[in-house]
Amino acid sequence: MLVGAHVSVAKGLASAVEYAQGVGCETLQIFARNPRRWHAEPLDAGAPAEFAAALREHAMGPAFTHTAYLINLASLDEQLRTRSVITLADELARGALLGCAGVVTHTGTAADGDEDAAAFRLGTSIAEAFELAGEGARSTRLLLENTAGAGSTFGCEWRQLGRAIDESGTDAEHLGVCIDTCHAFAYGFALHLPDGWRSMVGELDREVGIDRIGLIHANDCKFELGSKRDRHAWIGDGYIGLEGFGAMMCTPELVGLPCICEMPGEVPEKDVINVERLRSLRDSCRTM
Repeated sequence: MLVGAHVSVAKGLASAVEYAQGVGCETLQIFARNPRRWHAEPLDAGAPAEFAAALREHAMGPAFTHTAYLINLASLDEQLRTRSVITLADELARGALLGCAGVVTHTGTAADGDEDAAAFRLGTSIAEAFELAGEGARSTRLLLENTAGAGSTFGCEWRQLGRAIDESGTDAEHLGVCIDTCHAFAYGFALHLPDGWRSMVGELDREVGIDRIGLIHANDCKFELGSKRDRHAWIGDGYIGLEGFGAMMCTPELVGLPCICEMPGEVPEKDVINVERLRSLRDSCRTM
């Protein structure tokens, strides 16, 4: 399992990769546009080549982008859903231009509580975004991130995401899922225990398919199991704990997947420490 972190591009794409290498990353995730605004300037003409060169220079593994937080692909508000589709299409195009292996997105909400209708809206939105982005965008893979289950958010259960994937009609090469460990634990999957990992992976396989897993967001959880509260903690400092992440590293179906941590705190300390903790757990599993 390759280990990395979400890193800032404030100083440029090449600097982001250099920073990632400096804190021990083997893979990384970035924002390809401002995550809190609808409007985004186009990528600079030289950005893809700059990023690709930096990845080669620092022997960095697959790169990923995370979409804007404003996106709500399952929204009942047709204007918001349409705007989200347009933004997702732009995110897919940017991810492809940057040579990224995947584009991670949140799925949105089902405000009326109708899961079937929400799955249809989400699946339709995905298909529309790929069509709008064009064939060039299909060199990257869209990854749907599970949610913690708070409020009306959609996608806390793997069957919900599986249904939306079916509705989209998109194959596993182009559409998959990202497991966020904090979200899964907060929803109710007992990831602090090896049996919890086996149970969740089994459910994911039945409802979505193991071949759809493209990335893990490895984040500990600040609150207890089933709290529905999405608050990231440093690896080993939350309720999942070192034992839980050790079990993750030793879960056969997950071996070889890239793993990104998204931590609060000051740089570079937060990334140096959390990446090292994950790498140490991985190395311990290899010696078992």
